Amino acid sequence: MAVTEPLNDPALTLVQEDSRVDWVRLHTLLVLRWLAILGQTIAVVISAFYIGLRVELGLCFLAIGAGVVSNLVAMTIFPENQRLSDRDAMLTLLFDLSQLAFLLFLTGGLNNPFALLILAPVTISATALTLRSTLILGVLAIFLITCLAFWYLPLTTVSGEVLTLPGLFIFGFWISIVIGILFLSAYARRVASETHRMSQALLATQMALAREQKLTDLGGVVAAAAHELGTPLATIKLVSSELLDELEGQPELAEDAALIRDQADRCRDILHSMGRAGKDDLHLRSAPFGAVISEAAEPHADRGVALLFDFHPNDAAEAPEPTQQPQIWRKPEVIHGVRNLIQNAVDFAEDQVWIEGAWGDGTLRLSITDDGAGFPGDLLGRLGDPFLRRRGAGARDARPGYEGMGLGLFIAKTLLERSGAEVRFLNASNPFLTDEENSRKAGARVEVTWPESEIVPQEPHGALGPNLLLND
Repeated sequence: MAVTEPLNDPALTLVQEDSRVDWVRLHTLLVLRWLAILGQTIAVVISAFYIGLRVELGLCFLAIGAGVVSNLVAMTIFPENQRLSDRDAMLTLLFDLSQLAFLLFLTGGLNNPFALLILAPVTISATALTLRSTLILGVLAIFLITCLAFWYLPLTTVSGEVLTLPGLFIFGFWISIVIGILFLSAYARRVASETHRMSQALLATQMALAREQKLTDLGGVVAAAAHELGTPLATIKLVSSELLDELEGQPELAEDAALIRDQADRCRDILHSMGRAGKDDLHLRSAPFGAVISEAAEPHADRGVALLFDFHPNDAAEAPEPTQQPQIWRKPEVIHGVRNLIQNAVDFAEDQVWIEGAWGDGTLRLSITDDGAGFPGDLLGRLGDPFLRRRGAGARDARPGYEGMGLGLFIAKTLLERSGAEVRFLNASNPFLTDEENSRKAGARVEVTWPESEIVPQEPHGALGPNLLLND
């Protein structure tokens, strides 16, 4: 049993790649640049007119003015909602990096405590751009900060005193900035990637649930149509049968009457086959525990693997009627989530899958066990996370047309937890026993546990609800 899902699933087409294209709006970078320009201007003015440092004001304001001009040009040419490609965003951040490095060159290099701001463009790139762009900006930032450690215009006071730090402090400051570039970039990128992947996986989950709900609604419409058309079709069949009896001496007209009767039967059969699933999905608001699980497993019942069902109370002594199962809500989250788990078990089972349900002590429990090889031990603790991939030569899935991204189990786990369940992934085999000593139920196992308050209706009601489509 592994972590796979079909590649042709439309819920997964938007999350096949971890793309970072057009993430950043130009307006966002322009606002950040305006803030940087304001801070640079204040720092230069205070240093020159209040602290009494000799600063190359002309060159400093030339560098600041370059930032102002670039912002004004960008605001004039591009619309406010313009989104930058990865290349354009990298060039924008590269300009900011170069402008800041030039200002630091004019104001003491690494003797200037504001040299720490060189981290900002690289950190922004790590959160929003590709790894290639982040590496380029990171390498250039380290190169520029290294150059500033040796070449810069020294800071001097009005009296001519040169403000400089000891060489050991300069070296320590350089080391801290380099480490900051590497650590903050890696940290920011990891967090941003996790957040982005989780949002993509949740989008896939929402799409899967929306698709399930649409199928449910469509089936309900078909069921209502079949119910309403039943009477006119029966009338057509009755009248055509009577005409057929009266037209025994007129073969041509009798053939037409027989054709009308046969087509009415055909319409009835088509509506019955189309409406069966819809009536089950929409009109039955709750059903016995085993019936809901069996319905979820139905699409995988004829795939060459035996599905063995067993539903029983936790303690038979507590249940006066052992065959009576609790009624549970027929939520799309439950059906689709359990269906994904059963599909995963069937995909990797040898011959059989055991689907067992139990109830009692205020909980309902479902376990799905296969007789396959089980979950990979190195992934067992991370099952249920999105975009879970195995590394190494043995990671390739043996089944063609499948790719292991972890989205199948993530979708199932997310949907079932939305219904109030707790989901656990484990292997049924005993590691201290040999293969011969372990039972056949020694493959992968998924255990789902619901509190009764979350899934069992509090007030009993009839199986069929009102036909909302006809009450509008």
